[in-house]
Amino acid sequence: MPYASPRYAAAPPGQSGERHPVVIVGGGMVGLTAALDLARHGQPVVVLDDDDTVSIGSRAICYAKRTLEIYDRLGLGARLMDKGVVWNRGRVFFGERQVYDFDLLPEAGHRFPAFVNLQQYYLEEWLVEACHATGQVDLRWKHKVVGLTHDAAGATVSVQTPNGDYTLHADWLLAADGARSFVRETLGLPFVGKIFRDRFLIADVTMQAPFPPERWFWFDPPFHHGGSVLLHRQADQVWRIDFQLGWDADPDVERDPERVRARVRAMLGPDVAFDLEWVSIYTFRCRRLERFRHGRVLFLGDAAHQVSPFGARGGNAGVQDADNLVWKLDLVLRGAAPEALLDSYDAERVPANDENILNSTRSTDFITPKNAAARAYRDAVLELAAEFPFARSLVNSGRLSRPAVLTGSPLNTGDRDHWSGGVPPGAPAVDAPVQHNGAEDWLLRHLATGQFTQLRFEPPVVGAASPTVFVTATPCPGALHDAHGLAAARYDAQPGTTILLRPDQHVAGRWRQHDPARLRQAMETARAC
Repeated sequence: MPYASPRYAAAPPGQSGERHPVVIVGGGMVGLTAALDLARHGQPVVVLDDDDTVSIGSRAICYAKRTLEIYDRLGLGARLMDKGVVWNRGRVFFGERQVYDFDLLPEAGHRFPAFVNLQQYYLEEWLVEACHATGQVDLRWKHKVVGLTHDAAGATVSVQTPNGDYTLHADWLLAADGARSFVRETLGLPFVGKIFRDRFLIADVTMQAPFPPERWFWFDPPFHHGGSVLLHRQADQVWRIDFQLGWDADPDVERDPERVRARVRAMLGPDVAFDLEWVSIYTFRCRRLERFRHGRVLFLGDAAHQVSPFGARGGNAGVQDADNLVWKLDLVLRGAAPEALLDSYDAERVPANDENILNSTRSTDFITPKNAAARAYRDAVLELAAEFPFARSLVNSGRLSRPAVLTGSPLNTGDRDHWSGGVPPGAPAVDAPVQHNGAEDWLLRHLATGQFTQLRFEPPVVGAASPTVFVTATPCPGALHDAHGLAAARYDAQPGTTILLRPDQHVAGRWRQHDPARLRQAMETARAC
């Protein structure tokens, strides 16, 4: 059965002049993620959305391992795993032959895979349910923002609803209203970057097909000469197919269902039955705002930055924006950190998104060569990649999303001790299997506290067969045992090693020996105090 979009009742208009600590404009994936995270920190939130349902079409579908870990902290990890399509492998084709395949997570001992594919509308529906369950999120459907002013005390928003208009004041306004952000346009904030002269067709196709749950990418396949094609499996036997069309393609013509069916039929052959669920045309955009914080207005997701879909960087980056921002805003709202802490949102997420834009731009240049010389180079690389491993690193069908390592963050306390590897300051925590109270468990489950957390590696406690990992601020009392040795290996830990983790599970500092004074100073640095 095709997905049936829920319809949410329009909220009555608010009282003009009402005041709220946090207002989020945009009830899509990123806005709802930020709202849920704030609510789990105990912060009340108002969300304004001009629609009354979740996203139409599958939209963002590839959730990377780091994003899955964030959603697990928010209580949705198991649902994503149960409903979504798990995959680690991909294949690259040139013409009719496979050039090579790859495994994005060849190492065992991880709770989550490299990626899970799931239509965005499922995730948004679950986020709505989770937000309601907190009792802290006021979701206002069919509340369209039509005016905005802001100053040092916050933002005043004019809202239009089917039953009347009103104004409200936000001490902090989060703009998560997408690529056509009204907030961004109203503030007159330009994007820095470029738009690529090419067009792609997205088709969500329902079918029973023999393709495995992998990422398949074709350059110049026989069923689509001169272009590229990407194939992903989603839940409910829905398959995402992207066709490169070229800049001269007419979007209105290409959206015609019969024309789309002809392209899909050429790919699948005459004997595979299929139905079209959703069709869209898009153009590559690799650009961002110069800054994401503008006083008490903060931009997240597509409202702040845009990349091409190849590489699964857009949606994952938006979720990681929320993950980075919310704990800082929570501390500021509680008076536990100065407003200057929010400057680190720019300092950390602008470079992280620049990395996404760089990778996305390089992918776009490889997938859509701009002249004959560039195409000759690309085709030569693909030919060599079939025989020589060195050439495979040059193939760029979309460098897939990786978590940002915030190496230049002002919140880091740099290493003073010698390390041979491990997880450096600025990097997200790495999961590992552990034992807790005699049962198999996962390290990151004990780091999902929403607080600053210490990891301390010690020799085995009396009667234990493996080294002990002590976690402060964990909701599960008791020591964790590194029975497989993977936690110590991944953190380059020795007895006495202490690691300070921020509320977003990024490493703030690490030391070979526990030192309360250095820990306190590192925590103050991480709070910009």
